[in-house]
Amino acid sequence: MDKTYPVMRSDAEWRALLSPAQYAVMRQHGTERPGSCGLLREKRQGRFVCVGCGQALFESGGKFESGTGWPSFTEPVEGSVELYEDRSYGMVRTEVRCAGCGSHLGHVFPDGPPPTGLRYCINGVALDFQPR
Repeated sequence: MDKTYPVMRSDAEWRALLSPAQYAVMRQHGTERPGSCGLLREKRQGRFVCVGCGQALFESGGKFESGTGWPSFTEPVEGSVELYEDRSYGMVRTEVRCAGCGSHLGHVFPDGPPPTGLRYCINGVALDFQPR
């Protein structure tokens, strides 16, 4: 990463903090297997935060069932994510990264429900849930 974030760690620190699956997604821009995350079915009121730095990312009220196999949200907490053009795998997508630590979270697509019409498709291994 060529940008400075509020939370910066060395590669060794990231590897010590994250599980191999989390590291593959968050630091190597991977994707977890669809349907593999327990947070996919999380229905309680609360907040989803970044595993890497604790940044509040999404409120439970914006979570919806997209049928894709990944937790999906209509909008992030204001200022919590950054968007980047992703041209990997021969397609153009919009990558979602944590604004606190720069970790890869997933992608956003323009096929979500009202009010935003957006679907933030997020890898569950990048999230922790904090119930209210």
